[in-house]
Amino acid sequence: MSTTTTTTKPTVVLFPSPGMGHLVSMVELGELLLRTNSLSVTILTLDPPFHTGATATNFVARAAESHPDISFLPLDAPTATTAPSPASSSPHHEALAFDLLRRSVPSLLSALRAVSLSSPVRALVLDFFCTDALDAAAALRIPAYFFFTSSASALAAFLHLPFLHSHLPSSFKDMGDTPVAFPGHPDIPASHMPLPMLDRADDAYKGFIRHFERMVSAQGILVNTFEWLEPRALGALRAGLCVPGRPVPPVYCVGPLTRGGKSTGHECLRWLDAQPRGSVVFLCFGSLGVFTAEQLREIATGLERSGHRFLWVVRASEDPNRLFTRPAEPDLGRVLPEGFVERTKERGLVVKTWAPQVEVLRHAATGGFVTHCGWNSVLEGICAGAAMIAWPLYAEQRMNKVVLVQEWGLGLGIEGYDREDGVVGAAEVERKVRMLMEGEEGRRVRERVAAAKDAAAKAVAERGASREALNELVRTWIAGEVSP
Repeated sequence: MSTTTTTTKPTVVLFPSPGMGHLVSMVELGELLLRTNSLSVTILTLDPPFHTGATATNFVARAAESHPDISFLPLDAPTATTAPSPASSSPHHEALAFDLLRRSVPSLLSALRAVSLSSPVRALVLDFFCTDALDAAAALRIPAYFFFTSSASALAAFLHLPFLHSHLPSSFKDMGDTPVAFPGHPDIPASHMPLPMLDRADDAYKGFIRHFERMVSAQGILVNTFEWLEPRALGALRAGLCVPGRPVPPVYCVGPLTRGGKSTGHECLRWLDAQPRGSVVFLCFGSLGVFTAEQLREIATGLERSGHRFLWVVRASEDPNRLFTRPAEPDLGRVLPEGFVERTKERGLVVKTWAPQVEVLRHAATGGFVTHCGWNSVLEGICAGAAMIAWPLYAEQRMNKVVLVQEWGLGLGIEGYDREDGVVGAAEVERKVRMLMEGEEGRRVRERVAAAKDAAAKAVAERGASREALNELVRTWIAGEVSP
């Protein structure tokens, strides 16, 4: 699908890596840039080499309809004559994405030239997977920036990773729970590093090292966060602690960028309308968050024993390691304890596959949020003022859990997900739900989340720190003051 508009305004081109999570954040950034009324925005899209469990084409169609001033331009698929690299043999999907993006540079060059025919391109904003696109930007003398869609804490750790690589004698997978020190970040157990980064012999790990080394070559890094939330990480980045001996480009906090939560009329919202204020625990683990039937039964038992109201989005999969295949709609009678839905129908609702997360979090009846710690979900929880229970599943989510719980105090951490069998028991689910909803620990978390919600709103308000940071960057783009 291609939707384009002709304009004489300067253009900023956004290039997300494949996958819905990356695309959604880039569209949010594009919408924010359009509000300046000074730029046109083109988003280049690329079909992922794996199934993401969500329909990117439909999302682009809806976004294009809602925002006709954004142009969406699909890149041509890499030709068969462009040989795949050995990275495509890695078991991790990130290696497939790296390989696809590398082979897409010729298509990117063609697209940038085409956009330049109708409007001057002032900047190319890249997802952090897209460092090979720096070559295209340099060839056309277009200033390049990165948009880091996770936390500044994760950015600080990742930019430091090449330095650690040269100083650690072994892979993270061989270090167990040994604490690893990162500037601007609490110590992280080695086992909590993202799966593709655990084995230094893996091509995905090598790809990440290369990308993090190249990120500092950009003109700047935009981060979906706000100054109040992450002063420690931002201080480390700006003080040059993360990349010893080499300057880090300017870091611009432009968040929180979250979805608007337009009304969907979903059945679960009507159910929430009938619940007391702040009484419902919302469990949602993202579009890729899947559990075994055994784990689902443990969650169900824990919720039932807790006695608290709940709204639970269930996605079933026999193999939770198959993150990038679309699971069938769950058969609740097979994956949940016998009679569970009937016994809990007066205080619980189980929704299959999907619920409007932003609307649910903002609903007055929602009092807690059990989350997989995907960064978009964390920010949506903060902006809604939802106290959280952190249950990380994949990517950098274990790292997010560390800062969310230990440093910011915005959630309680679930225990047991890192056991050998990976199954969190019903007793732990019950315990953490009770702690959040009725305990002193939960009260303290709610106080912190309320303060974070207020700070987030101020950051993106008129004259707020995030708004001003982006406005200043836009002014330099419009004036053409940035040299590539």
